Amino acid sequence: MFYDIALYASLAIFVLGLIYKISAWFRRNVGVNSRNITASARILAAIKGILGTVFSARLFTLIKVFILDVLGQARILKEDFLRWLMHMLMFWGFMLLLLMHALDGIITEPLFPEYASTLNPFMFLRDLFGFLVIIGIGIAIYRRFILKVPRLKTNAMDHYAIIILAIIMLSGVFLEGQKITSFTKYQEMVEEYGGIDDEEELKALESLWVAEFEVVSPKVQGPFDEEILEQGRELHEMGCSSCHSRPKWAFTGYAVAKITKPFALGLDRANLHILLWYIHFLACFLGLAYLPFSKMFHIFASPISLLANSVMDKETSDPANIATRQALELDACTHCCTCSLRCSVAVALNKIDNINILPSEKMVFLKAYATDNKLDDEGLKAIQEGIYLCTNCDRCTVVCPSGINLRDLWFSVREKFIQEGPSVPLLLSPFSFYRGLNQQNLDPNYYKKPLNKAQMAIAEKCELINKPDKIVPLTPINKGFKEKINLSSQANTYSYCFSCENCSTVCPVVENYENPQEVLDLLPHQIMRSLGLGLTDLALGSKMLWNCLTCYQCQEHCPQGVKVTDILYELKNLAVKEIHAA
Repeated sequence: MFYDIALYASLAIFVLGLIYKISAWFRRNVGVNSRNITASARILAAIKGILGTVFSARLFTLIKVFILDVLGQARILKEDFLRWLMHMLMFWGFMLLLLMHALDGIITEPLFPEYASTLNPFMFLRDLFGFLVIIGIGIAIYRRFILKVPRLKTNAMDHYAIIILAIIMLSGVFLEGQKITSFTKYQEMVEEYGGIDDEEELKALESLWVAEFEVVSPKVQGPFDEEILEQGRELHEMGCSSCHSRPKWAFTGYAVAKITKPFALGLDRANLHILLWYIHFLACFLGLAYLPFSKMFHIFASPISLLANSVMDKETSDPANIATRQALELDACTHCCTCSLRCSVAVALNKIDNINILPSEKMVFLKAYATDNKLDDEGLKAIQEGIYLCTNCDRCTVVCPSGINLRDLWFSVREKFIQEGPSVPLLLSPFSFYRGLNQQNLDPNYYKKPLNKAQMAIAEKCELINKPDKIVPLTPINKGFKEKINLSSQANTYSYCFSCENCSTVCPVVENYENPQEVLDLLPHQIMRSLGLGLTDLALGSKMLWNCLTCYQCQEHCPQGVKVTDILYELKNLAVKEIHAA
């Protein structure tokens, strides 16, 4: 009765959790891609997209990805054999154990009418699958706590996944070992299935089970006469052999039984097998109920992410489906930290004490942020810095074993933060070029908004930002400012400029406007001359500085070798320092 109630309750919670999580994919607003798209529109777009894929040549792509990346986990194998082995052992061991043993009444019994959990080959396979999971857990612990893979961060969800699996597997093994030696379990079996009343026959059967099935009896002990054992075998063949194989085939439980045999009677009297039964099944039921809300949900989300990303692209896919995919990708993340290991800006963590620089930790934050959208100022500042420092190199996307399109996700989330968040003087410099390339994917008003916000963030320090017509007095050269700009050899090259205007001529930003000087204040060559004159306000106040796409056209075409783009980068960094120092 208790078992049935717990089972159906956990199944009900699991199903409701599954429905809730899947519905969240259509309700979550992760970035700008999901803006103004209703949940109903996203559901209809998903149905249309699925049908369009299934009834097209892309179906073969799905089949290929399902075999190689979902079942074979080829993406992980490319990165790390030990990690691939760990995932394969845990994934296949757990799934086969779930299908054959946990769901035996639904799957195994209908397929095999002669099925019994204590009969071979099922008994052997159950132990084999469980043993595979235990080895996988051991490798996971070794990698995280002993090998200490670089940038492999462990959080509460990672601990939960390891602990709950360990409890389920180990309690199952010890339960099996206790049941093998338990005299109480033997008596229950004989009373329920034996149908034997004769004392001599009961003694003969008990002798056989003590001798060959590792039962520890308080009544009979070996050595036994062969005649008694033969009588016991006959009785066993008549009533027990159809559902009981020799326990040595259950090699993990059998090993536990051998180890605990000297204490078996005491453990049996203490009803340890009952306690282990409760621990094992409660752990299973709690794990099942909690699965949709835990890291382990990636068992479902990661395959869907791999399949979706294999047939989607931002050029042809419906924006509603892209918004849904990005919400799904937050659940697909396994927190394996492969992206952090390959991240080109992760080295900044050595100088900046902000864990959100790492892509894997940004995913943890974004998942929590998308759920409740609550964040204090310090948390917002940390994640903004982590997102803005991204260089769009796409290395994280390429290596992600769950197929998550991290570059597009960062871009979408970053746009939401810089448009809706508070003003921050990070000035878009690390990603302005990539943002410019994607300008056609953004509303023109939204594209300009963060540029203006970044410029206004230093308005108090740079007097000329909102006063383009102000007369600049002829002041002495600001030697202190020149020393600041001379921090690097690249910045020092501004002195080579003789105002040929070649940098301004090839600049795509300048070319974009009919009257660029009216919009941008100063053109690239004029910024170089401002530096030569030591005019701080002009150098830091020009809108050209904030509109620069960092495409390096100016720098590549300069006949004097002036590092124009690098100089603009350094000016932005100086602006940031001035704001922080204010």
